[in-house]
Amino acid sequence: MNPEKKIESLNLVIPKGISKALGSYVPIVRVDNLVFISGQIPLDMEYPTNDLKYRGKVGKQISIEDAQSACKICCLNAISILKNLVGDLDKVKRIVKITGYVNCEDSFMEHPKVINGASDFLIEVFGEIGRHSRVAVGVNSLPLNAPVEIDFIIQL
Repeated sequence: MNPEKKIESLNLVIPKGISKALGSYVPIVRVDNLVFISGQIPLDMEYPTNDLKYRGKVGKQISIEDAQSACKICCLNAISILKNLVGDLDKVKRIVKITGYVNCEDSFMEHPKVINGASDFLIEVFGEIGRHSRVAVGVNSLPLNAPVEIDFIIQL
């Protein structure tokens, strides 16, 4: 199934207006057939304030399940940026790698479980080409007190 139709079948919407960077960088860079998408935090354009639906440290203010949902928002934001560049998500040949950062306390050890929220979603949307390598790390803080941030490498 086409990735866009799959997203629609999940009753989700590819957000619009995610293409601007929040700092001194660009949100996406294409080098030959590889695309690098800068770290995405769960800015939710469907949330009433177009802001973060989830904030805080995972395992303290945010449950693992809510952090997994935040990961899906990060993925939708990356898909939005990618779609703005390539026009058609059928041009994606492979999700190569993601790096997931989890805002958590020093004692938190469930980083892989949190970032599974992104990995599982990408596989659900893109099928086998959504299977990727990844890194899941814990960090002391993230921009806007986001619970997660994810960057992407995608092959076209």
